[in-house]
Amino acid sequence: MAAPHEETSEDRFFRELGGVCADLRQAFARHAGMSPHRVQVLVRLRRNGETSHSDLRQALGIDGASVTRLVKEFEAEGVVRRRLDPTDNRYTLAALTPAGERVAADLERSHQAYQERLLAGATAQQQEIVLDVLRRIRANVTEQENR
Repeated sequence: MAAPHEETSEDRFFRELGGVCADLRQAFARHAGMSPHRVQVLVRLRRNGETSHSDLRQALGIDGASVTRLVKEFEAEGVVRRRLDPTDNRYTLAALTPAGERVAADLERSHQAYQERLLAGATAQQQEIVLDVLRRIRANVTEQENR
């Protein structure tokens, strides 16, 4: 019978990193009381301005029907307006209304405060060390993919 595999430091590192990433994807949305995709749509529209459904679909990694449903829900709530792209009427554009701007701005302020609470107790130096490690991993991933 083979000996059980002992977890390496690399195993522990990537298990913990994966767990934190999974937790973070959901945590703020739960805190804000909305789905992660709803949060992402509002933030993306606030940061990028008027955006096509196609670009939202690609950025969020969800299907077109889901984007249309989300945007229509926001439109019914009065926070998003839609219109056909005047340069190509095959595309629909979405933008925040003034009410949507206020909602998204409140959401971003809340997110900033939430991030500050999550980083409580971690010094600026510790945060930079983690950022350096993450940048190194990203560079290594790119290097491995280009081989």
